[in-house]
Amino acid sequence: QFTQQYQPAVCNFNPTPCKDPTDKLFTVHGLWPSNNVGGDPESCKIRNHRARAKALEPQLEIIWPNVLDRTNHTAFWRRQWIKHGTCGYPTIQNENDYFETVVKMYTTEKQNVSKILSSAKIEPDGIKRTLADLEIAIRNGTDNKKPKFKCQKKRRVTELVEVTLCSDKNRAHFIDCPNPFQPGSPYLCPTNNILY
Repeated sequence: QFTQQYQPAVCNFNPTPCKDPTDKLFTVHGLWPSNNVGGDPESCKIRNHRARAKALEPQLEIIWPNVLDRTNHTAFWRRQWIKHGTCGYPTIQNENDYFETVVKMYTTEKQNVSKILSSAKIEPDGIKRTLADLEIAIRNGTDNKKPKFKCQKKRRVTELVEVTLCSDKNRAHFIDCPNPFQPGSPYLCPTNNILY
């Protein structure tokens, strides 16, 4: 699961205000191996020790910032690697491969949610949208595969917080995202009036 978060919404729903102004775009939250049924794997054994290359950091700061604290990107990246990236083996070989894969997915494999929505003329204008319009736009950019949406509501306003794109275990093909939020979940998106 390649999950991207909409920076202003993340800050709006965080109990502690973000330290820096946000950009009006989706940036990486994480690349998370998942199971079709049951819980997703976490904190797996590290099989190949090859640390993240420092040369990747300027790109990561742009596409994968720590939105809540831009002075501490590396701790955020480290947590994502330890909790999720380690479980991507054998597709993800090591820490450096994990981060290179994310850069490639976001920049060259056209899996940038902001660009996918923009291609469908859906811009972050702060207007209310339907779930169908958002889903059609994402499907048009992902071989008609179903994404996973995360919304949150505060003071009767529902905002789009995250979009997840899913691929098979070899990352060769998009697939319908498994395990959508169920009715009753605080993260389930309504059919309309979603702020983006």
